Amino acid sequence: MVHPLVTQLRFARSEFVRCFAGVPPEDACRRIEPMNCLSWVVGHLASQEHFLWVQMAQGQNIAPGLRQLVGFGQPASTPPWDQMWDLWRSVTAAADRYLDGLTPEMLKTHLEWEGESLEEDIGIKLLRNIYHYWFHLGEAHGIRQALGHTDLPVYVGGMAEVRYAVRE
Repeated sequence: MVHPLVTQLRFARSEFVRCFAGVPPEDACRRIEPMNCLSWVVGHLASQEHFLWVQMAQGQNIAPGLRQLVGFGQPASTPPWDQMWDLWRSVTAAADRYLDGLTPEMLKTHLEWEGESLEEDIGIKLLRNIYHYWFHLGEAHGIRQALGHTDLPVYVGGMAEVRYAVRE
């Protein structure tokens, strides 16, 4: 059974996708300073998931250079919209191979990077990943408003399948 926090992450991802529905590629790559562009936001979330759940958790690098392009602390960039979505889909699919197997016991353990154990446990990293999506969802709505988009999603979408606890 998939851990409820993984279900929450998937819901955050689905809202992320819903937020960007219908965005024209030319708008996705427009940067209204000091904000990043929408394509950067998509790549940025892919970068976090890639680093946590693919590189650290599985020892794979399926998106070389992504962190340098859109990672935390990197210079602003305007990466191609379609490329960022393709990477996001590939990364989240690879991440799910790890996330699907998470157990409550595993959430208390720590990932390692370059021989060092991370300070925050896997559970905190998972929460941080979920909240990171919501942070950038708000930012993306603001960017879309600044771009003049009027067809924005309203409120949080359907939650019928989102569980906050393990189903009995």
